[in-house]
Amino acid sequence: MRSPDDVLLEAARLSAEHVPYVLATVVRVERPASTRQGDRAVVTADGALTGWVGGACSEPIVVREAMRALEEGEPRLVRIGPPGAGAEAPADIVLAESSCASEGTVEVLIEPARPRPLLAVVGESPAALTLARLAEVIGWRVTTSVDARADAVVVATMGHGDDDALASALEQGAGYVGLVASARRAAVVGNALRARGLDEEALARIRSPAGLDLGPLEQDEIAVAILAELVAWRHTRRAAEPLLAEAIDPVCGMTVVVSESALSTAHEGVTYYFCAPGCRRRFEEGPAAYLAGGARR
Repeated sequence: MRSPDDVLLEAARLSAEHVPYVLATVVRVERPASTRQGDRAVVTADGALTGWVGGACSEPIVVREAMRALEEGEPRLVRIGPPGAGAEAPADIVLAESSCASEGTVEVLIEPARPRPLLAVVGESPAALTLARLAEVIGWRVTTSVDARADAVVVATMGHGDDDALASALEQGAGYVGLVASARRAAVVGNALRARGLDEEALARIRSPAGLDLGPLEQDEIAVAILAELVAWRHTRRAAEPLLAEAIDPVCGMTVVVSESALSTAHEGVTYYFCAPGCRRRFEEGPAAYLAGGARR
């Protein structure tokens, strides 16, 4: 898939399926370069690139900056070129040196697209109904049952199947699991979950009572307190959970993303990652030359 229009169609598909991705668009080219203005690619959260934004030296840089932009949630303009090409670049441009001597300079606009969080609100209590309405107002997607895709689950059934919903949420790996209940009721639910075989580590993930501690609250106010905690959790989670690890190419020194699609090779039990086939080939022909200087990662 190389056509810019095909890439836009793929981006539209990912958006419709609520899959996070980055749209990378070439906005400026200084020859020689293997790409042209308007070329595009989509980069998904697993580091896979679909489309065309340049050769083997540009692609790993675009993937790396795409992962960083997706993690931060902010677009960035990246200038890729030979050493010194960005000496007079504005401060808001990300500079990335290419290891390919034949490459010109390319500027790529990196635009992250992250789906709105999915919140499962289980229960028909006043707090649950108000929370669902408020979450939709701020743009969250809302469902009324535990969903494997849910980022957060709030159980507010007021005693009607609390442990069933919580067990399902914990099993499916929701990032936030909250229970609306008194301390006494939460203890009863906790014991019921222990009887099911859940360990203390899993139980510690349940936030109960859910929401910020604002003192005695009415049902609608409980919903506000929970939503405030959810918003704080969402932004804290972004900073705490990097999408993919990074490694240094031992041949050229470029920082590359560690992913299933990344170029790699194993040497003496250690996996090394590379920006391009040429770097990997040179390493495999004589790894000692690249490890002697402390390039091992």
